[in-house]
Amino acid sequence: MYFPISDITISPLLLTGIGFLVGALGGFFGVGGGFLAGPLMLLLNIPGHFVVGTDLAHMTGNALVATRRHQSLGHVDLKLGILMVAGTMVGVEGGAWVIEYLKRQAPGTLELVLSIIYLVLLLSIGTLVFLEGFRATRLQVHQRMDAGDMLTLTALSQRTQRLHLPPMVSLPASGISSISLWAVLAVGLVTGFLAGLLGVGGGFIRVPALIYLLGVPTHVAVGTDLFEIVFSAGYGTLTHALKGNVDILMALVMQVGAAVGAYLGALATRYISGPRLRIAFAFLPFIGAALLLVRLFHGGFVK
Repeated sequence: MYFPISDITISPLLLTGIGFLVGALGGFFGVGGGFLAGPLMLLLNIPGHFVVGTDLAHMTGNALVATRRHQSLGHVDLKLGILMVAGTMVGVEGGAWVIEYLKRQAPGTLELVLSIIYLVLLLSIGTLVFLEGFRATRLQVHQRMDAGDMLTLTALSQRTQRLHLPPMVSLPASGISSISLWAVLAVGLVTGFLAGLLGVGGGFIRVPALIYLLGVPTHVAVGTDLFEIVFSAGYGTLTHALKGNVDILMALVMQVGAAVGAYLGALATRYISGPRLRIAFAFLPFIGAALLLVRLFHGGFVK
């Protein structure tokens, strides 16, 4: 199928399959799936700026479907999600302008920079989350603690919640009596920047940040992150579309598979405990990293 906006020809079945994969995994783990969709699209030789903008457009619809399902399960902290929006918008715009700068550099520079950033982030996040999730599972077995309460408050999140930097806010849906608004905004700012720069919803950073930095329960972090992705990916789509980086037809084709995948993924979260969910989440960044290594060594960047 020919896509005139990006001027490339790709099988629509392949794009639909990518959409279903990232939709299912995104709905299950509370991430937009961009850190997998991005590398997969790069492997198809789609130009880097279209990968970023189109993936954001695809993730907006994906996140809407998954968020509605998570909200029906009581896994969305609406107050927390809304508070993060301000930081997210600023971060998205900053990331989008970095993309515009890299587009003006030598051919291949944008794709190489994106791949390296993806690789570093994916390996770091995957390793940290896997180690903590494994430790939490062992504690759960030996101490017979309830899975929903396991390590809801890590040492880092306890220090964050003790930080008295006004204004302070309460997040009853997440079980947080008091936390600095600046900590919430910082999470939104950093993950928003990644959304604008990498074409991701920021979930593979935001979910661990909500759990380990703010102390949000795992399942609530999953649902709230998807709610936030609606805003970060939606705004990212708009700003990238204005810069000519979105192939809307390609995004619609991917959304066909993503809508079904996101619903099924969200439904599956009811049957897995918090620590086990975190261990499973950790494998996703490693998959993305493996795909990027293939791209780096066999896709023309490393000769």
